[in-house]
Amino acid sequence: MVDQNVDGKIRIGMIGVGQIGKVHLTNYQQVAGAEIVAVADINEAEARRVAEVYGVPHVYPDFRQLLARDDIEAVDVCLHNNLHRPVTEAALQAGKHVYCEKPMAGAYTDAEAMVQTAQAVGRKLSIQLRNVFSQETRAAKSLIELGLLGKLYHARSTGFRRRGRPYVDGYGTPTFVQKRNAAGGALYDMGVYHIANVLYLLGNPAVMRISGKIYQETDMDAARRQKSGYDVEELGMGLVRLQDNMTLDIIESWAIHLDQFEGSYVVGNKGGVRLEPFGFFQSAGDLDLNCTANLDAFDFRWHNVREHGDAYDSPQHHWVAALQGRVDLLPTAELALNTMLISEGIYLSDRLGREVTVDEVKESSQSTAIKL
Repeated sequence: MVDQNVDGKIRIGMIGVGQIGKVHLTNYQQVAGAEIVAVADINEAEARRVAEVYGVPHVYPDFRQLLARDDIEAVDVCLHNNLHRPVTEAALQAGKHVYCEKPMAGAYTDAEAMVQTAQAVGRKLSIQLRNVFSQETRAAKSLIELGLLGKLYHARSTGFRRRGRPYVDGYGTPTFVQKRNAAGGALYDMGVYHIANVLYLLGNPAVMRISGKIYQETDMDAARRQKSGYDVEELGMGLVRLQDNMTLDIIESWAIHLDQFEGSYVVGNKGGVRLEPFGFFQSAGDLDLNCTANLDAFDFRWHNVREHGDAYDSPQHHWVAALQGRVDLLPTAELALNTMLISEGIYLSDRLGREVTVDEVKESSQSTAIKL
């Protein structure tokens, strides 16, 4: 059920003010119901500089000091992947609702623990899955809910970069390409958006078996390779068997010698939908129909006909609206957890050279969380 408290702003604390933390702070400036009360970062000088830029009144070098405030209702965790679990659990146990940057954690077992902790303490947990709120995804979900695709049976998740590896291709820091901090590469950085998005359209079905392969083959600047300690994948792919006889195939690239991949899609026995570029496909007797869509008109009606249409403008809009009790929180934590299971299954399949079961993935998952 939706909570009934709809008055007042949601007071939020930001933990981590690095590259992604600044993006989140900028996004919150567009959300009328959000008030950033405090920021915390071990780099206190940078935290103070960022706080001044964004008009945040309180700064802490230790996130525990932020959590001790009783006037903060929720926190936003923007740290390296292997810090997500310990900080999220500490925040939940301090009575805060938690919004956490993707991927959910560095390992499935850590992500599962985060969900279990949120359930145990009765707090909300949401993961940054921005693609779920795109016009294309909302339109595709509407087609599926109207039954226009019929029985869903297959989907594809794709993500393309020609040469877009963090640090070694010119942006970001070395921590993004180090297992000890990030736990994974292309699949954990960008694949989480695309895989979780397709799972959302499919109704987040249970995963049964996973087969996959990862690669690191494309040349990179030698000095940056050495300085970064690059040890994650640039290309990941997989085939996932899902419940109800559904399948999902995946290809996610940070670097590859091609010009593009086709966009993610979902197909059923009555129709199909591709997200990028958006298209809807059906057959009418002997006639095959390739349909375009007016997504701007769809978005206009979404905001002016539907109640609380603004609650889906962005992940931050949705998070604040859910905390205000205006809408039910979309199951981003559950989607992110299933995505972690698939990604870790691809890594395990690559190591073993064969298809793996869900039980094998869960049993082999080892925590990568950094102890604080």
